Amino acid sequence: MKFTKKTSLGTIQKRYKRFLSDITLDSGEQINAHVPNTGSMKECWGPDWKVLVTHADDPKRKLQYTLEMTHNGNSWICVNTGLTNKLVHEALNNDVISELAGYELIKPEKKYKESRIDFFLSSHQNMEDCYVEVKNVTLIDGEKALFPDSVSTRGQKHLKDLMEIKEQGLRACMLYVVNRTDVNSFSPAKEIDPTYAQLLAEAQEKGVEILAYQCSLSEEEILLESPIEVVL
Repeated sequence: MKFTKKTSLGTIQKRYKRFLSDITLDSGEQINAHVPNTGSMKECWGPDWKVLVTHADDPKRKLQYTLEMTHNGNSWICVNTGLTNKLVHEALNNDVISELAGYELIKPEKKYKESRIDFFLSSHQNMEDCYVEVKNVTLIDGEKALFPDSVSTRGQKHLKDLMEIKEQGLRACMLYVVNRTDVNSFSPAKEIDPTYAQLLAEAQEKGVEILAYQCSLSEEEILLESPIEVVL
């Protein structure tokens, strides 16, 4: 997925009120940028980290700039969680995720009871219908990617939904999108949300497929690229 809006480089000074950031562009201009991320963004930014922002020339917008990525000196980190499902949709269309390749119908936001699962996959071939829930991963500990970065009751509910779907005889998949390159495996963040970690292990035991795919990131584009080890 290429950035289609004008991009600029700069450094971040502060993130505050969750959705706001103060940034100095390389041109010297001081700007306020929208932060499209509801999480803690732990291990995702620090004062004077390099950042990439996009500019929307839209007079209706309160903030013209959006924070897309930060750089910790080793890796770009995508902090715009609104891009995650777009990355997965593109990857599904291009059969990048080998475990989910071959489906002709890719339906986003499929309703399941009181939830919406990110993708529903079906095929005219002899393939089981498949529900896929997607989570963006940016928290790290050493070279290990972790999820969640705070207690996630919503994430817990999604795992329970996937287990129900699997019990009904359909495929169910939990897909973690690791949006940085300075890690080589994925695990649940047991110390942050032990209930989530327990449910993930239970889901795997019941046949829910647990996948983690890492992105490649540059100033021009982000691509969902290759699987990494899942360690439960």
